[in-house]
Parts: sequence; C-alpha cells; structure tokens
Amino acid sequence: MLDFTHDTLAQRVVFASGKAAENLRSEVDRLGASAVMVIAGEADAAEAVCRGIDPALWHTDVAPHVPVDKAEKARAAARDHGVDLLVCIGGGSTTGLAKAVALTTGLPIVAVPTTYAGSEATNVWGMTEQARKTTGVDARVLPTTVVYDATLLTSLPVELTVASGLNALAHGIDSMWAPRTDPINQALAVEAIRALASGLPVVKDDPSGVAGHERCLYGAYLSAVAFASAGSGLHHKICHVLGGAYDLPHAQTHAVVLPHVLAFNAPAAPEAAARIGSALGSDLDSLRRTLDAPTALRDHGFRESDIDEAADLILPVVPPTNPRPVTRESLVRLLRDAWAGAEERR
Repeated sequence: MLDFTHDTLAQRVVFASGKAAENLRSEVDRLGASAVMVIAGEADAAEAVCRGIDPALWHTDVAPHVPVDKAEKARAAARDHGVDLLVCIGGGSTTGLAKAVALTTGLPIVAVPTTYAGSEATNVWGMTEQARKTTGVDARVLPTTVVYDATLLTSLPVELTVASGLNALAHGIDSMWAPRTDPINQALAVEAIRALASGLPVVKDDPSGVAGHERCLYGAYLSAVAFASAGSGLHHKICHVLGGAYDLPHAQTHAVVLPHVLAFNAPAAPEAAARIGSALGSDLDSLRRTLDAPTALRDHGFRESDIDEAADLILPVVPPTNPRPVTRESLVRLLRDAWAGAEERR
C-alpha cells in the first residue's frame, strides 16, 4: 500500500530555446521590478541575455561553493542599491550566490542557468567558511522563475558539459534512495535519468546543437525537482564535504564519485537499482566511457593524504536512511577508489 507525504515546490518555469532575453524581460515586467541586480560569472554572456532590461547593478564577484565573505559583499551591494529583484545568469556558483543574498534579504530570484547544475530548481542553499561547507533548506532561496534556454549551453566546453550533466544525473540517482524519497520523486528521477542518459551522448557528438541540450536541460530540471523533495543522499553528503573542505570543482567531483556510490548502494536497493539501470538504457560505466567522463579525484586536486580526514568529516552527516550501512572503513575504501579512479566495488 502507498503511504507517503510529498511536497511540491511552487516555481514558474519558462522553457524556450533562443528566447532567454525575451523571456527574462517578460518576467522582470511581470514581477514589477524596478531595481534589478544581475549576478553573473561572465558579464559578456550575461549582457546578451539582459539586453531587454536595465539593471541597477551588475555583480560578477562569484566563486565556487559560495564563500561567506563573497556572500556578505553581495548582500551589502544589494542593500546599498535598493535592489528589489535578483537575476542570476550562470552555473551553480552564480545561482548559489543569488540564494545567499535571498536567504537574508527575502529578495525574489529569476534564474537563467547556463549549465546543468540544477540549483535553480531547489530550495537548498550552501556556503563555505574556513574550509567547511554548510547547507540548509529555506523557501526564500527557491527562485521565483527559471528561464531555460538551451542555446546558452552550446558554447560550454565539452568536458564541462559532460561533468555538469553527470552532476545532474547524480541528483536523479541520489533521489531514488534519499531520506525523503517517495514514489513521485522516484518517477521524476527515472524520467530525468532517461532524458540525461539519451541526451548527453548527443551533446558530446554535437556540442553546438540545440536538440541534445534541450533534452539534458529537461532532465536536469526534473532531477533537481526530485532532489529538492527527496533530500540529500549519501552521494551529495560526500560531495558537499569534499567540495567545501578541499575546494574541489563541483561538477567534476560529482561526476567522479557517482559510480562509486551507486555501486555501493545498489546491492542493498535492488528495485531502485533496477529502475536506474532501465532508465540508463545500459549501465553507468558504459555511459561514462561514451562520454569520456572524469574518473579520478586526484586529477581535480584531492590528495591521497586527505582521505582519512575526509572520511571523518563525512561519517557524521551520512543519512541514517541510506540503504546500506556506512562505516568509516567503507567510506575510506570508497574515497580511495574515487581518488585513484579504480573500478567501483560493491
């Protein structure tokens, strides 16, 4: 018998290729904003998207994992300019900074993603201070509107596209056994996995084509919606600690760790694993080989000497609902395999 409670977040999504500027202007008008703060990692790309609006403030001081000092600087800038709407144009770091501002100001956000990060569809925030990343959930950080435009992703380097897409895939896979998972989350996650698994090879073969990016954006959104409701599973707890403590690149870290967590959990969650496999169409390793995905954390700044410390930091935040019990020994083994790029162990 079905017995669950599901929360669906209230958010407007505007999805159309080639219409980011038009749709952003419409959303700014609809919200009645008069003092817009544009947060963008790359001003040149953002200017084209903002050609239909007149921002009161441009803010480009963005960094991965949202350092607290940069969040405070952005909050002060918003306050000093009387901002009444935040527009973030970029990847997860850019969206994360907008969320940090919204967390203390309550300002609405219109997000225009340029990667598959998925942060735009969640009410999860994260900030880093003294090499420790803190995350939380708050309704104020959920963007009011997401403007999706697949043409904004066609200039992404293929390597970043692959890593970002696998990060999106991780949202879906983790949602299959996250602490608050339910049949609705799982249905969204399965469709997301299917879309990403079919779309990413198309994007790799034709990075400038729109069709593959559209499919992947659709999948990334569904994955993020499932993740926002289901919560952070083992995979995300590991990656959040690694990113905050060792300043590892977000997407690449997720891309490397994902197969190891999937291999670890799959034997203890056979039904979820079967649905994941069916949605992938084959297996994750085959997809990763097709995509030339990142394979080792040592290639992205994680040192072998940090493994023991990392395991100690991760163990207290492991979800107690994880399908398989997690010990310090199993964490060390998983991290060592991910560091080395070794074959995943069940």
